Order: sequence, then C-alpha cells, then structure tokens
Amino acid sequence: MSAHPEKPKPAPVQCVGPEYRSESQKPTATVSTDVEFETVTVLPQTPQLIALLSKIRDRDTERGDFIFYSNRIIRLLVEEGLNHLPTVEHTVTTPVGRPYDGLAFEGKICGVSIMRAGEAMEQGLRDCCRSVRIGKILIQRDEETAQPKLFYDKLPTDIAQRWVMLLDPMFATGGSAIMAVEVLISRGVPEEHILFINLIASPEGIKNFATKFPKLRVVTAFIDQGLDEKNYIIPGLGDFGDRYYTM
Repeated sequence: MSAHPEKPKPAPVQCVGPEYRSESQKPTATVSTDVEFETVTVLPQTPQLIALLSKIRDRDTERGDFIFYSNRIIRLLVEEGLNHLPTVEHTVTTPVGRPYDGLAFEGKICGVSIMRAGEAMEQGLRDCCRSVRIGKILIQRDEETAQPKLFYDKLPTDIAQRWVMLLDPMFATGGSAIMAVEVLISRGVPEEHILFINLIASPEGIKNFATKFPKLRVVTAFIDQGLDEKNYIIPGLGDFGDRYYTM
C-alpha cells in the first residue's frame, strides 16, 4: 500500500451567482468538493465567497490584502458557526410597546485557537461575541513524520460548561485538530459541544475528523481537491500563518 495520498479528483466547476440569473449570465468557478457527512457545513459557494478566496489564494496578493480578505471570510465563518449554537425562545417588547417573539442564545461559549494560525481567527470571534473568553492550544507538526505534537495549552477553568468554537484556518490531514479535540474532551468538554471553524480543508482531513468525532460539527469555507506528497492542501493557499503574520 502506498504511503502517499491518492491522486486528487478533478476540482468541481460550476456556474455561481444569484438564482434569478440564467446559467449563461453566471461565471464558472471552482467550487468546494462535496462530502457526505451531515456534521460538516460548507459555506454557500457564492460569488462573494469565491472572489474572497481567490484573493487569498493568489500568490501575488500582498500581506495587507491577505489579512483584509481573510478577515472577511473568517467573519462569515463565525457568523455561520453561531447558527449552530443552541437557542431558546425569547420574547421582547419593542419601543412601540409591541411584543416580538424572538430567540436568545443558550449557554456560555468560548473560543480556542490552535496556535499560531488559529490566532488570526480570534478577532473575528470577538467582533461577533462581546467579551468572549479565548483559550489556546499549541500543536506543531513533525515535518519528518507529519504527526502532530502537543506543546502547550491554556484553557478557561470552566471550559467543560461552555460551548467551544475551535479555530484553525487550514485543515490538512486533520492530525492537529484531532489532537486539539482530544485535549478538550480530556478537560470535560462533551464532543457535541465543540464546533470546529475552518477556512480551507482537505477531503482526507474531513473524513478522518468526521469519522472519529461523529457528534462534532465542522463549519468550513471550502473543501479543496486533496493533499500532495508532503500532505499540503492543494491547490491551497500556502502557509496561512506565514502569509498572515510575516510575508
């Protein structure tokens, strides 16, 4: 059996745009690969999202623009992630004295970023959730074995009573994310109380993750074609942390 990943399937291409426009009026673009897991949510493949992803994938995009457009996508991901948190019925009275039957979030949340690239997603969470607590986990991949190794974690003491939004932009083999979830579970967080927020994933990583944690939900912007011989996502966007923080 080969130690290398299978050759990725051709990228899916389709017309993207509003439903009211005919196919002839819509541009074609590469869209996310389909996966058969009910726990995995991929953002709608809209022209806006594809345009934003095109900017951050472009090797000629400068760091300032990379940060700006990445933050746009992260905000979309966090907003979608919040849709998966539990809510309860909540009626309020409007300024004109009328009732409105609405909703309220149920339970406390926190963010946990997988350092260092995951820290780039923290501000997007703070923009949506005031005074949210954020923990950190440092996991690094051994370049020789491609296996993750845990170096450090700092988590809220009451994390077992919170809904956790786990943050990491790139999801290749899934090794780091799996280890991070195992850390959270060891601290008493129920698997079904963890939501993994991610920018770009590989089909292999998604399969490994969703199979191992069938109760955990994943929200991603895009599932790419696959992994190369070095377990890098292709077509990918390079090293997210380097492009966000240093390049």
